[in-house]
Amino acid sequence: MNRITSYFIGFVVLVSQICVAQVSDNPTLYRKDFKDISANNTVTVTSYEKEGSHYVYAGGYGNIDVFGLNKEGQLTPISNHELYKQKGPARGMVADKINGTDFLFVANKYGDAIETFKILNNGSLERVALVEDTEETYLGTAITLQVVHMKKASYLFIGGLEETPGLSCFKIQSDGKLTHVQSMKDDEKIHTDGIIGMFTHKIKGKTFLYTGGFQDNGVSGFRVYKNGTFKNINNIDDNTTDRYLTGAYPVTGVTFGDDHYVIVGHRHHKYYKRGGFIKRPNFTYHGDAVSVFKIDRRGKLIPHSLLIDDETTKLSGQTRIEVLSTNNNEAILAVGTRDDASIQLCKLDKDGMLSPINYLETGFSIYYGLKSHKIGEDYFLIAGSNRFDFKKLVAYKVAPENTKTKGKSIKHVVNLKFKDSASQEAIDKGMAIFENLKNDIPEIAHFEGGTNDSTEGNSKVFTHCYVITFKDQHARETYLFHPAHLKLISVIGPLIEDVFVMDYFY
Repeated sequence: MNRITSYFIGFVVLVSQICVAQVSDNPTLYRKDFKDISANNTVTVTSYEKEGSHYVYAGGYGNIDVFGLNKEGQLTPISNHELYKQKGPARGMVADKINGTDFLFVANKYGDAIETFKILNNGSLERVALVEDTEETYLGTAITLQVVHMKKASYLFIGGLEETPGLSCFKIQSDGKLTHVQSMKDDEKIHTDGIIGMFTHKIKGKTFLYTGGFQDNGVSGFRVYKNGTFKNINNIDDNTTDRYLTGAYPVTGVTFGDDHYVIVGHRHHKYYKRGGFIKRPNFTYHGDAVSVFKIDRRGKLIPHSLLIDDETTKLSGQTRIEVLSTNNNEAILAVGTRDDASIQLCKLDKDGMLSPINYLETGFSIYYGLKSHKIGEDYFLIAGSNRFDFKKLVAYKVAPENTKTKGKSIKHVVNLKFKDSASQEAIDKGMAIFENLKNDIPEIAHFEGGTNDSTEGNSKVFTHCYVITFKDQHARETYLFHPAHLKLISVIGPLIEDVFVMDYFY
């Protein structure tokens, strides 16, 4: 992203702090930075800390972009790396340390392969291993990965979608190569058809893995043994009343002392328009909700509680649930949504009850691309979108809500200086597109501006000034990443010599 584009979009920097002891301080999201990506979109985001430096990996169609992340939430582009066969998208990326070496494991969805990259000292990547699908491994259309550490070895669990559903385990060697251990083909009993979310709990020395079945509408639990083999222990199906598992999607978990919980979201099949993609089209829609399961002493899933979507929450089309912070009494979670195009923050208390806090309408759909990351005592969320016109990675800081700006409207002031080489015809065309944003973006409450007429001599050669009013920060976010605004940037950006942007609450 060039300087002009960065300034033109502009945003208010709000500095706040949050730490583990403050998870109940009504946290909300503040955008800190955004950067262009080289891939067509962002499907998966993960992050990693290596020797005190923090890195973000954004996977899309064809390649992976690497960024540095600093303590202010600023992103710095480092490198990009081509995926096997230039396929992808990179799904289910996970970074971990194996026997002293840092690796990034990538599920290449349409390359039908798992790629292992070594994470180098500057965060960039070097491919060191590749495993392609076979008839016994169910890696075709691979989309989800989970590293499981045992006492003497580490294993990579892999879930797929569509033609080759099932669950597979590979032993991770010290050089990053993968050795097949076991695969379990999907059937009518277990929920492994479209494993988009997985999570592992360690309970009294035993390891349990939990999966969501997107196509078969449920969740399953597995016991994992020290040699990487596994067996199914129980399964929970969707129903038409109090189960919200149609299109089971993100899966995560939280532990409070001896109590273990698994949290499952879903992107309901009603949101899919592509014909033939949903295998069981005769489903019942009874709303959206996040489901909480408690784990018993044998590792089995027990339905426990629900957070049901309503007019005060943004839970339609959940695609990612990230745990931000935990203490002995509660955890803060972030739910990314594709259909509400939002990030909903929630609190899970020690009794396993989930309640909403604040949300931010991001202005772009989130499709698996959401990752929490901690630097020092500060918490961040890194988000991307599968929108092909978006091509950006966005960093948010999670901090206590600023009560001084709550409920206030925003003035967005944009001053422009055009290049001497820009023709008047091109400038007029650009300004016409700019002024038409008020018709293209409903979130704009008021739009005014025009050509500078000041005679005081302090205009700094800026020739145009516009003031846009938003009713709140949600409207500003929607405007910022709206397709019409991004189109304007692509047209007017090459014409601009400089911009000066300021926002304020009133």
